[in-house]
This record gives sequence, structure tokens and C-alpha cells, in this order.
Amino acid sequence: MKKPLASDPHPGIDLHVHSTASDGTLTPPEILELAVQLGLKAVSITDHDTISGSAAALDSGIPQSLGFLTGIEISAAPPRGYPSGSSVHVLGYGIDLFDTSLNKLLTVLQTSRENRNPQIIERLNAMGMDLTMADLSEIVGDATAGRPHIAQLMIAKGLAVSIDDAFDRFLGKNKPAYVEKHRVPMEAAIAAIKSAGGVAVLAHPYLNDVAAIDNFEPFLLTLKAMGLEGVEAVYPEHPEAATVRYCRLAQKHNLLITGGTDFHGAVTPGIQMGSGAGNFHVPYSFYEHLMARLER
Repeated sequence: MKKPLASDPHPGIDLHVHSTASDGTLTPPEILELAVQLGLKAVSITDHDTISGSAAALDSGIPQSLGFLTGIEISAAPPRGYPSGSSVHVLGYGIDLFDTSLNKLLTVLQTSRENRNPQIIERLNAMGMDLTMADLSEIVGDATAGRPHIAQLMIAKGLAVSIDDAFDRFLGKNKPAYVEKHRVPMEAAIAAIKSAGGVAVLAHPYLNDVAAIDNFEPFLLTLKAMGLEGVEAVYPEHPEAATVRYCRLAQKHNLLITGGTDFHGAVTPGIQMGSGAGNFHVPYSFYEHLMARLER
């Protein structure tokens, strides 16, 4: 099998991109424009727990040279029997943005995010930091606020030197300002994506607590039984051995292989859309296979 991360002369794609609708720094139209400039042939905007980025991209008009898939990234709880304190991210592709079941689930998640932010601000205030929700609103604008926006506010106030610094000292898990987030059941996340006519894909499995354990294959089969149809095997932070393993498991169990950079713009300055740190490539065939599955 050809190594998934090997250089490829054929057009590339990026199926994991975040916009200002969640925690990225480029607007959806700017993402489309950059994708064309970079010579990419397909992208998907997969904002956290919101479809407004995909909606804005469609409203702005998709360039003729660019394939586009509506997308979402949902934070879900692991199935019963797996580490309960972690999140498992599920990507949804080709979703109907007007689907009632999906929008109900996203409303729950967005309300949870809105309730979480004041608690984080309160904890930072208790440590002597002068931050308010009004300050956060100025940073966020119309986006769905999250911890990266709070980190940006801390940088603006001189309370952190970078987003990594803010997370490492205050906002990351088990840090003094961390507040546990609401996670929907895995079954509900996958069901909502399927209800919207989409394809559910396990995001960046190596970053999930359950992915490195020996029983990853049974875990993957548990998700497949719930309706999962793919694995984001090709991802910048995956060691090559892990990528090969995920690709082999996907092929063994008739799951789609997808890939993307998790591009956030200036939030992750070392990661460029489509090419990661410079040597990353997702082949166009992944997009073709995903489109074929959606059209079944």
C-alpha cells in the first residue's frame, strides 16, 4: 500500500477546516478563496458543534474549481465501557443544514458552550484576572465562543503569551480554569449526522484517549455498529505507523478513509490548509469515495 503521507503529484484536498463560525480565524469565504489559491480541489468546513460556517460558505458561492462538502465536528461521549472523561470527535459530511434532528442536537451543544464560558471566566476572575463576558463578546463576534476565544482574550489582556500558554497554564484539562464540557452520547451524534443525510467519520483517532489502547479495533467496530462510516486516518499529528494502522483497519471493515489538517488559521500558525506543516497531502480520491458513499 502506498504510504498515505507520501508526496503525491495529484490535486490535494482538506476535509477538516475550521472557520470563524467556531474557533478558526478565517471567514468561510476567506477559506474558499485560500483553498483556490493553494490549488486544492475540495474542502469541507467542519466547525465545532455549528453548521453556520458551512451555511455561510454556501451563501457566498462555491468557486467552480472547488469541490465542497457541508460539515460539522461534534464532541461526543465515548461509548459505555471506554474512558468516560474524554471526548471523541465525530465529523459529519454532506449534511442537510436544515435537518430538524441535527439542529436540535446542535442547539443543546451550543447552549452548553454558552453556559460553560461564564464559569471559565469566573474561575479566571478568582485568580485575579480582569476578564468579562462583554470582553469575550468583542473577541468572538458572531462565532460560537469557546476556550480558544478566551485564550485570545487573555493574550489581548497580557495574561498569556500564546494560545498554547493559556491552555497549558489555565484552560486545558485539569488546569485551574478548566470546566468540564457537555458531551452528547455517541449514538446521538452519529444518529443526528445520519438523519441529516450525512456520513459520520471518526476524527483524528490518535488524539482520542481510546485510540492508543490495544482494543481500538473493537472500539471502532462499536462505532460502526452505531452507524459510523469512516475514519480520519490521514491527519498531521498522526505518526506514520498509526496512519497505516488506521487505513488498514478502515479497509478491513469497509470504512471510508478521510483526511484533513484541522486548519484553524492563525490559531495554529504552523499548519497550512491542505499541506499541514508542508509535507502533508490528502488525495482527491478520498473526496471521490466520500461523494460516492453520499450518493448511494
